Parts: sequence; C-alpha cells; structure tokens
Amino acid sequence: MADEESLLEFPCDFPIKVMGQRQDGFAQAVLEMVLRHAPDFDAASMEMRPSAKGTYISLTCTIRAQSREQLDALYRELSGHPLVSVVL
Repeated sequence: MADEESLLEFPCDFPIKVMGQRQDGFAQAVLEMVLRHAPDFDAASMEMRPSAKGTYISLTCTIRAQSREQLDALYRELSGHPLVSVVL
C-alpha cells in the first residue's frame, strides 16, 4: 500500500548515504544508529568509499524500510550526530 505522502511502498529496500570526516569511530557510530532503527540491517553489507583526498568517507547502508516514520527517525538521528556531515 502506498504511503499518502510518499511514492514509496513499504516495506522496501532503501539506500541511505551518510558522509562525514574520516575518523575513528565514524563507521561504528553510523552502524549503531542504523541498527537502532533497522535491527535487521546486515552490517557486512555497509559500503564504504573514501573521498579522493581521503579526508571524508561515505557510507551506504541499504535497509529494509518498514515505514516513512522509520526513515524520518533514522534521518533525524543521523543528521544530528556531530560526526555526520551529510545524509542523503
């Protein structure tokens, strides 16, 4: 059933890209936040890509999204974290 405010139909696989400065603890912090909202996320499927100069890193986590509310809550938590620069 389609969500009235969204073109997405749930459940669905939904990629979330998180970018931040490359530093110890960044990937672990992102993983912990993702698992709080999507406990079935497979940590081994997280994709990591460093920036050209290696200053930043982007992490892509494809979760099995159950609802718009779940995605909104995850985006809010990720966006509020001090190590996170951008969430797409």
